[in-house]
Amino acid sequence: MEDFHAPRRLLLGPGPSAVHARVLQAISTPLVGHLDPTFLNVMNDVQAGLRHLFATMNRFTIAVSGTGSAGMEAAVVNIVEPGDAVIVGVNGVFGTRLAAIVERCGGKAIQIEVAWGQIIEPNMIAERLLQSGPVKAVALVHAETSTGAWQPIEPVSAICRKHNILLIVDAVTSLGGIPVEVDQWGIDVCYSATQKCLSCPPGLAPLTLNERALSAVKNRRTPCQSWYLDLSLIADYWTEHNRAYHHTAPISMLYALREALRVIEEEGLPSRFARHRLNSRALLAGLMAIGLDPLPSPDCRLPTLLCVTVPASIDEGAVRSQLLERFGIEIGGGLGPLKGKVWRIGLMGESSTEANVLTLLNALEEIGIQHGWVSTPGIALQAAAHTYSVGR
Repeated sequence: MEDFHAPRRLLLGPGPSAVHARVLQAISTPLVGHLDPTFLNVMNDVQAGLRHLFATMNRFTIAVSGTGSAGMEAAVVNIVEPGDAVIVGVNGVFGTRLAAIVERCGGKAIQIEVAWGQIIEPNMIAERLLQSGPVKAVALVHAETSTGAWQPIEPVSAICRKHNILLIVDAVTSLGGIPVEVDQWGIDVCYSATQKCLSCPPGLAPLTLNERALSAVKNRRTPCQSWYLDLSLIADYWTEHNRAYHHTAPISMLYALREALRVIEEEGLPSRFARHRLNSRALLAGLMAIGLDPLPSPDCRLPTLLCVTVPASIDEGAVRSQLLERFGIEIGGGLGPLKGKVWRIGLMGESSTEANVLTLLNALEEIGIQHGWVSTPGIALQAAAHTYSVGR
């Protein structure tokens, strides 16, 4: 087997995002045992950093060993038991996946479906609760990666509290890029992933549960269907005192996450959120200047992931291939009913920079001029530059 040399890519797709050099260095730190006192201190640091990021005081705040989908599964399988009804907002791929996991737990997924690119209006949930029988939880995707839609959470939380039901939130494409206020918004269970706005390699899923959610886990009628993701067992490993073995933690990934959290802390969350907003506005201005309009409406449009419609006259797959082969730039295509109709462009974490925005727009202009769907050279770059000049 020959040596592998990864090509240099500008990662502007729906994930993973670019990784900070310090994080790459941290992941190469020599291993210690997963019960070594030194490593346990690393775990403590990770928990503290995640609490800051989630804006929570939850004692149960950990990094699940696995990708964001493992975080999703851990959140659902620990809360949902056979026969439990869960209202699930379905407006894209990941709402659909949430509903599928609920059903695999033996639960009943009461799906509220809207067109992809739209949000689940809080009144839809309130109305469904009045029509259904007992419901254990509501599950929503805060940032739908397949559409770029930004779901309001706080109004839904008030409805959940009124009906004494739990709120489960997917923050995979939002945590670290836009505010996620677990305590203030009244979220009971929230999970994310490391490879998006945290700019850490994929492999860990930040997860936090409040006391209401932990009570539901503790008082289950049946054992959790997953041993590996059983939070009542994992809790003993992440408790700061008298840690008990559960599984061999991904030590190098936790080194990396600790450093990624340090990078985020040094930038400061307000500055980080502002950076994502400005770069998103500039990119969107440039894309709209060349005829690429956003799918979600302005009031529910993510700054971390832009989903733009591609005119039928443009071979969107061919353009993505040219971006990758000629310029080394990755962007994402559409999924499900949006396949062949949209581009998904991620500006997350280390990938969210002015240089990256201008590099992508320049490449798109060059391809567009070559194929005749851009007629005015520099129009996208000028629109972005104007946004930067007035937005600082």
